[in-house]
Amino acid sequence: MTPATPPIAVVGGQPVPNGHAGATSRNGAKVPFEAGIRLAGVGKFQYRLFVIFGLVWLADAMQVLSIGFSAPSIAKTFGITMPQALQTGTLFFVGMLGGAIVFGRLADRIGRRPVLMIAIVIDALSGIASAFAPELSWLLVLRFLTGVGVGGTLPVDYTMMAEFLPSDRRGRWLVLLESFWAIGTICLAVLALVALSHGDQAWRVIFLVTGIPALIGVVLRFYIPESPMYLNRSGRSDEARKVLERVAKANGRNVEIPALQSEVVAPKSVFTLFSGTFRRRSFALFAAWALISIAYYGVFVYLPIKLGAEGFAFMRGQVFLVVLAIVQLPGFALSAYGVERWGRKPTLIGFLLLSAVGCMLYSLGTSPTVVVGSTLLMSFALLGTWGALYAFTPEVYPTDLRATGMGAAGAVARFGGLFAPAIIAPVMATHFTLALALISSMLLAGAFAIGIVNVESKDRALD
Repeated sequence: MTPATPPIAVVGGQPVPNGHAGATSRNGAKVPFEAGIRLAGVGKFQYRLFVIFGLVWLADAMQVLSIGFSAPSIAKTFGITMPQALQTGTLFFVGMLGGAIVFGRLADRIGRRPVLMIAIVIDALSGIASAFAPELSWLLVLRFLTGVGVGGTLPVDYTMMAEFLPSDRRGRWLVLLESFWAIGTICLAVLALVALSHGDQAWRVIFLVTGIPALIGVVLRFYIPESPMYLNRSGRSDEARKVLERVAKANGRNVEIPALQSEVVAPKSVFTLFSGTFRRRSFALFAAWALISIAYYGVFVYLPIKLGAEGFAFMRGQVFLVVLAIVQLPGFALSAYGVERWGRKPTLIGFLLLSAVGCMLYSLGTSPTVVVGSTLLMSFALLGTWGALYAFTPEVYPTDLRATGMGAAGAVARFGGLFAPAIIAPVMATHFTLALALISSMLLAGAFAIGIVNVESKDRALD
């Protein structure tokens, strides 16, 4: 698979990528989907979609990161130890793992829109109900269900966003969607400071507030139509054309969307991800997702614990968390520029190499300058990595496997989060430099894995 070549045909005044039948509305012939989405344009419709998905991404960031802030007050409320309180986080991650797999697969079988609605309803209701859990057993169940909802929303959000964008705009939009994670981080830090005034009940305030954006997302998602690309691939080309007309109208474009070339394909088994042309890219991508996830949690969970015990307690504070999130924003911006200017793979590899260098900088000493500088560099580079990775992954699979592939990638990342304590924490506690070398090696291995993915999706129309 190669990037699209220069256009050779015009449809309604818009270029049609080479390799598609040179059809135009003028002669009544059907046009490929990429031509239709280009005619519909990029404007208010995509911006609204961006905000709706971004709001839920913000909520999900708050849900994920709230584990560390909520555990101390959970322990006090129920009279349990911190490890027992942290089980709420473990079950949350287990739920995310299952939700990513199940909902990602369902989105390819029954459609994006119904799965989006089911996942966000589970996310919102379980998240808010968590705040009112009368006992620990109820809280554990509700945090698991919240994780299921969060795990289901993330891969499908990205899949759907990708399918409403033309190839020349898709990369930067998908990267920037991830920037809502940084905004959610800032919101959570502020929320954690406010919640402290509620003492042992702080966790109830945190779970209640973090669930509200998802609840708003439930209402807003009623206005999102089904993915036109999914409809076209499901033999519902006329419905797909009507959705594109809706997009064009919202974007203020006075154009007629021609009939679309039907691109019906037979449903594929989940095992197709690991066969034929997809085998190499799936194994390489999933390895990268796992390695990056383990490294991420190693750097931002276990490294602060280690350094906090050595006199850098500020690294675990809310103010420093805000600083870290602010540094992430230019990381996302550079990543958004890079995926369109240099390509997905070069940008990913570059950020991973920079992350590896940032990790090893900790070994230069334990002065405040070294510690703070290394942490800020890691925050910049690793979040730029995540932005490019989330943009790249949905582009390497065809429409009938896109959500499945994203769900599998998300599940692998959750495995990484669950295994990080067993892999990083013991080494970090006893051999600091060795732990740094281990994390850095994982990031380098992730860069190698991305390098062997057998496709570059820059400027390439989705299959």
